[in-house]
Amino acid sequence: MPEKKEENVQNIAIINGPNLNMLGQRQPEIYGTQTLADIEALCRKEAEGLGFSVDFFQANGEGAIVDKIQSCAEGGTAAVIINAAAYTHTSVAIADALAALDIPVIEVHLSNIYRRESFRHHSYISPLAAGVICGFGAESYVLALHAVKNLLEKTV
Repeated sequence: MPEKKEENVQNIAIINGPNLNMLGQRQPEIYGTQTLADIEALCRKEAEGLGFSVDFFQANGEGAIVDKIQSCAEGGTAAVIINAAAYTHTSVAIADALAALDIPVIEVHLSNIYRRESFRHHSYISPLAAGVICGFGAESYVLALHAVKNLLEKTV
């Protein structure tokens, strides 16, 4: 029998970009040893405590990420938390999709992008986001969930 969702539970989309499926294996000195599955479990637990449900998504392809963002505009999503990874610095398509949303967007990164290569200092997403959280590893996602909670409470 399908699980019945409470009507007052707001859904938060957490969208992850390329190579984040390799967390735990890829450059652990930068990204840590937690896997994306570990981060998903952490987010689900934290979201439940905040009264949210989570739609956790990862894709390596830009088009799939744009499609996911566009689906958030169709209703049923209260906010988007996005770690577009390398697409943060290159994708006008993702930025355009986010610009079409009428819900809060929080940009997150595991590493502090401003302590890294200079090409990572520019974000096409930041101007569209309510805020940017970076440099706290998996905790960046937890902080973003709390930021979403605060933003949504201000709009009620």
